[in-house]
Amino acid sequence: MRVHFIAIGGAVMHNLALALQAKGYDVSGSDDEFFEPSKSRLAAHGLLPDLPGWHPDRITTELDAVILGMHATEDNPELMRARQLGLKIYSFPDYLYEQTRREKRIVVGGSHGKTTTTAMIMYVLRHCGVDFDYMVGAQVDGFDTMVRLSDTAKVAVFEGDEYLTSPLDRTSKFLHYHPDVAVITGIAWDHVNVFPVFDGYVDQFRKFAHSIMPGGSLIYCAKDANLRAIAAEDYPQGVTILPYEGFPWRVSPDGSQVFADICGTDLRVSVFGDHNMQNMQAALLACRQVGISDSQFAEAIATFGGAARRLQELCRAAADGPMRGAVAYLDFAHSPSKLKATIDAVRSRYPGRKVFACMELHTFSSLTRDFLPQYAGTMSGADHAIVYFSPEVIQHKRLDQFSASDVAEAFAHPDLAVLTSPADVVARLRQADLSGNVLLLMTSGNFGGLDLKALAAELLNV
Repeated sequence: MRVHFIAIGGAVMHNLALALQAKGYDVSGSDDEFFEPSKSRLAAHGLLPDLPGWHPDRITTELDAVILGMHATEDNPELMRARQLGLKIYSFPDYLYEQTRREKRIVVGGSHGKTTTTAMIMYVLRHCGVDFDYMVGAQVDGFDTMVRLSDTAKVAVFEGDEYLTSPLDRTSKFLHYHPDVAVITGIAWDHVNVFPVFDGYVDQFRKFAHSIMPGGSLIYCAKDANLRAIAAEDYPQGVTILPYEGFPWRVSPDGSQVFADICGTDLRVSVFGDHNMQNMQAALLACRQVGISDSQFAEAIATFGGAARRLQELCRAAADGPMRGAVAYLDFAHSPSKLKATIDAVRSRYPGRKVFACMELHTFSSLTRDFLPQYAGTMSGADHAIVYFSPEVIQHKRLDQFSASDVAEAFAHPDLAVLTSPADVVARLRQADLSGNVLLLMTSGNFGGLDLKALAAELLNV
């Protein structure tokens, strides 16, 4: 099979390219720019193009398929050539479905928690020796790539994204997967650039729920009112509706250990927070659908350490040192619901410590002036808060500019610093009394180019 990727440099696209190469396919691709880590990973596998840019001459009738990334535009020269030649053009969700249509598909959707829940399911299945294919939106410990496709698996696990599919297909990506098991972790307004009305955003999850295959299962968080309404709708006979609310959890008296009550077993675990206990119960229900017992699940999940950038511990100071056990975490949180859930989780995990929370407004939604009021009170669980944004990024995204005072008014936090320079963020954190406390960095970016792991190590003197 010869497959060409238009916009091969994307996070999922380059992982799909690596997965198909591992499967024995002849893979090529193009993109107008490459960033790390995709650039190095493609180069290591001989898939990095000699020159950036679009090259229509690479599109020939010898190709069996063209896979189109969301980064490409409708007037992309390679896309136009492929259409001219009548080649089969897939979005990556279409192609994943084509590759796994004979497998039992578990698809995890939701505004927050979908990456962690998908990672938990993957981790348990691997621990239990299940042969499965997968696609997940973050690096998971023990898995070399974010995508795997094979000719042997009977199960596939996908993280389902509600964002648009491709320049040629304006429907949500997860509507292409036709799940046998659909998990929805929660609905909180996001992607306002394509879903400007909240009801329209909710409707994507309704369509996803109704795309379940006959005899399948809908697993949903019963704490979410919108999901309760969707779950109460009529479904074809044979579709099982399975609600969850999350496992009870506690921290040991000395604060060093976390325990979860999993089906009556008090189990020591590595993750924490109400949202992670919800993710864990969703993962259990999904694993049951492919024959994993509760005892197998418990044995596996006890050692699950989380997905990259999802409450990822960056470093921890020695308890008997000058920083008195201070700890730093990195989280992908950027939307209001994610921000609040992450801060609340850290507050619950470390009730006796001060929380220094620093977040970046980075996505289209978070940099939209009219969306800012959605952040009201979301950082109230932090003792000290910093919000960073770049006016240059706002200009680049062609959005209406706003001021630091606009941000401060929207967040309504009594001790909030709003900064627009990465250097000012570093200076502010260096002034903070982090000894014995918790630093929480939250962003889908990197605060204008900061090495966050190195910064945390410096601040905690590790």
